[in-house]
Amino acid sequence: MRLTETPFVIHPSTRIGHVHLTVADLDRQIAFYQQKIGFQLHWREGERAGLGAGRTDLLSLTEDRRAGRVRGTTGLYHFAILLPNRRELARALARLFSLRYPNYPTDHVMTETTYLDDAEGNGIELYADTPERGTWSFSGDSFQVVDAQGVVRSGRDPLDVERLLRELEPGDRLDQPMPEATTIGHVHLHVADLAEANRFYCDLLGFEVQGMSAAMGASFVSAGGYHHHLGLNTWVGVGAPPPPPDALGLRHFEIVLPDQAELTRLAERVRAANLVPEDTEAGALIRDPSRNGVLLASGSN
Repeated sequence: MRLTETPFVIHPSTRIGHVHLTVADLDRQIAFYQQKIGFQLHWREGERAGLGAGRTDLLSLTEDRRAGRVRGTTGLYHFAILLPNRRELARALARLFSLRYPNYPTDHVMTETTYLDDAEGNGIELYADTPERGTWSFSGDSFQVVDAQGVVRSGRDPLDVERLLRELEPGDRLDQPMPEATTIGHVHLHVADLAEANRFYCDLLGFEVQGMSAAMGASFVSAGGYHHHLGLNTWVGVGAPPPPPDALGLRHFEIVLPDQAELTRLAERVRAANLVPEDTEAGALIRDPSRNGVLLASGSN
């Protein structure tokens, strides 16, 4: 890649848009995301469907009944659904408990979260931002979390579920869909080479590193100073191969620029680096060095 010497920074209002998955059973996956997660079905056309919280799509599904799960490759670690507040996270968590669906509530201090897999093994995080509860930082290769009282925490403690569920009020319905303010907060990817991934997402696309640890094999990058819009890790192995075309899982995820001018600016930079985007109705589709699909789109479309 030939890059200019002037540091390039992506627009601070850039966000993650929808996540597009290949699934083997579209009916089963639609039912899962409606019943277990609380998404609404926005549309369905043949072997494709779009779901979300009533506004723009947050999840796109394309059915391929021949597709199978392939382990040990690059691709999706999880996508993270950001709830607008702790009460809505409590509702989502209570829904999962009421349905006895396995999930793993975790306290990251500056976020409260739970992790689960969908019906076909795709990783999902449900979380709410809680920056008032503390901060995390990296010093060298060390990851540190400090709560609001100044106590050093692991950042991976079990979540105090009982305290969170007290956010619910009498009469709150667990079958209520997720609120419209729900978004995709971040996407976490398996990559083959951490330094190479950082060069692509930071040096080329302009995200900024919020924390990186070679010892952990992980990097967290974002636009506008958010804790992370993208997590990158080598946890399935350095040099991991990309999945075959008929694998279940990630087709692409969407990076949404605030307007067409910013999308054009970034697309021109990508082309100057000798990458050839695939122009689609939704935006410019490119692939990172680990062959993860990245759709560059405009929020003004």
